[in-house]
Amino acid sequence: VLERQANQKEFGLPVWEYLGIAASDERIRNGRQMLRKHRALFNTIEQAFGVEPEVVAAIWGLETGYGVVMGDTPVVPALATLAFAGRRAAFYESELVAALRLIQLKRLRADRVEGSWSGAIGHGQFMPSALLEFGVDLDGDGRTDVCHDDPTDALASVANYLKKHGWRKGQPWGIEVRLPEGFEFALTGLDQTLTIPEWAGLGVSTVDGGKLPDYGAASILLPAGASGAALLITRNFHVILRYNKAIAYAIGIGHLSDRLSGGKPFATVWPSGDRELSRGDISEAQFLLSRAGFDPMDIDGMIGPNTTRAARAFQAANRMVADGYIGSELLAALRRTRD
Repeated sequence: VLERQANQKEFGLPVWEYLGIAASDERIRNGRQMLRKHRALFNTIEQAFGVEPEVVAAIWGLETGYGVVMGDTPVVPALATLAFAGRRAAFYESELVAALRLIQLKRLRADRVEGSWSGAIGHGQFMPSALLEFGVDLDGDGRTDVCHDDPTDALASVANYLKKHGWRKGQPWGIEVRLPEGFEFALTGLDQTLTIPEWAGLGVSTVDGGKLPDYGAASILLPAGASGAALLITRNFHVILRYNKAIAYAIGIGHLSDRLSGGKPFATVWPSGDRELSRGDISEAQFLLSRAGFDPMDIDGMIGPNTTRAARAFQAANRMVADGYIGSELLAALRRTRD
């Protein structure tokens, strides 16, 4: 369990490699088959919760391969292990209590509670606390069964989770955009938002040069830095992050849902020649940023808004492209400050 926590794909792979897994041809093909097979169910869920079928299917597909791999790790021992010796021990302790509560309420059977190494359960890989709060008995049999072969309750629970966290039907998670020459990269990052007219006024357009659709305040995300794809991110992206806070995961869900809807692959070529930093490298970068006076708040080997903000400030102060990207170039510059 502890080894698997230390090697999560969404945190350890370059974003372009992760997307190759998340939106593979096989996953897209299987997802479209599942949308056809369960069309009536997906339509019912969309009407009840206001979440597009492709979005729910994308989460189902990425979490468990559409119900094929729901995990065979005993959930209670896994959560106890993580609560005692893992990262985010307090979080996993609360999830352990939630799992025991589900057993007490007879919503789970103690001898059949199996899932992922992290304690996630069923088709949508719900954490126990989320199942307690957002689980839905859509088939009306008196219990919320997210592990049964029939995915009805599980998919409804996924949609309910997104709805309760503010999902806006008809709004994309984000779109690929084109940035103009001389763009101020310091404006990018999930912690900074502008209105669509403001982005358009700065010369930002759709990736094919068209007018930006207006879905309200948005951010520009550069998941591979200034040399990779630029994504205009809406509120719905942040809702996906509530399901899993890894940036690559949220992009993966968004992109897979687009492909299930008939959308195209990203137009921009990813900078696949750049070396992706390991968790240890990221921790080192965070430490060196802090020592240089640019506090990332945590030294945890995970890239979040605070680390990105600190990186942008360091880059700006050192006349680098201030895109906030934690890559090999930034790490080399930080190491020079140490030397």
